[in-house]
Amino acid sequence: MPFLLLILALGLAGAMEIQVPEEPVVALFGHDATLLCSFSPEANFSVAELSLIWQLTDTKRLVHGFSEGRDRLQDQGQGYANRTALFYDQLALGNVSLLLRRVRISDEGSFTCFVRVRDYDSAAVTLHVAAPYSKPSVHLEPSKDLKPGDVAVVTCHASRGYPEASVLWQDSRGANLTANVTTWQVANEEGLFEVRSVLRVLLEPGVTYSCLVLNAALRQHGHASVTITGQPLAFPAVALWLTVALAVCVLALLALLAFVCRQKIRESCREDEERPGPEERDEEGEEPKTGGCPILDRAPGARPLPNSRFSESPDPG
Repeated sequence: MPFLLLILALGLAGAMEIQVPEEPVVALFGHDATLLCSFSPEANFSVAELSLIWQLTDTKRLVHGFSEGRDRLQDQGQGYANRTALFYDQLALGNVSLLLRRVRISDEGSFTCFVRVRDYDSAAVTLHVAAPYSKPSVHLEPSKDLKPGDVAVVTCHASRGYPEASVLWQDSRGANLTANVTTWQVANEEGLFEVRSVLRVLLEPGVTYSCLVLNAALRQHGHASVTITGQPLAFPAVALWLTVALAVCVLALLALLAFVCRQKIRESCREDEERPGPEERDEEGEEPKTGGCPILDRAPGARPLPNSRFSESPDPG
């Protein structure tokens, strides 16, 4: 780079002092940016005395050169052709700022401003590039046939932003749901990011799920949300399912208990039928128990049959 070497060879550190901003310059992607650099010229200063170089701080690649009253762009780095200019009408006032047109993501970095008149000084300016994200969009998957307790997948999408975004999820109660989130960010050929964030939650009717896409460089945030409405459900809720299941279990147990009791009663009746008949008496002369099971065997509404002992005629003797 002959021009750069010439300037460095002629440069002598002296009383000149140039001013650049201490804070980084934030430029919007695709827009023009101004890298500020200035000095206080002496009396009777002529632009023909000015030698100026803008270069990348790390690689020393020439971004824009000026000397002897005109631009020196023969050694300009690839990618900056037709994208740089000076404020020519203000050079005599000491304004040697650089205009960078149509800012790209690859422009982000540090630029050094070298100025020589009689003395020489340099300083670096940091350029940050930013791009606002598109308005986020949110959708629910699946969008129908959902019931409380199901796992719902809520997806948030935004694109063409820079730098990488921060994604925050909240519900309508203000609870932070970010722990249940998976987020991907992929840069396209221009270096702009597409962000996609997926939230998995147990569905609750009437709850709103909100996605916030934050761009720290621009202090910008986009917001989108989806509300699970209280539409009629094809199936009862989980709590109702548990109640129904418990009731069915209780009824089944009661039916089983009744069946076992009935079987026990029938077995007891069969044992009674196998005992001695009415003609046999025990040692004490008492009547034995009659056979059969009148409670289980009697037809509904039927009158009991009289005992044979009471149907005999009285002994005349």
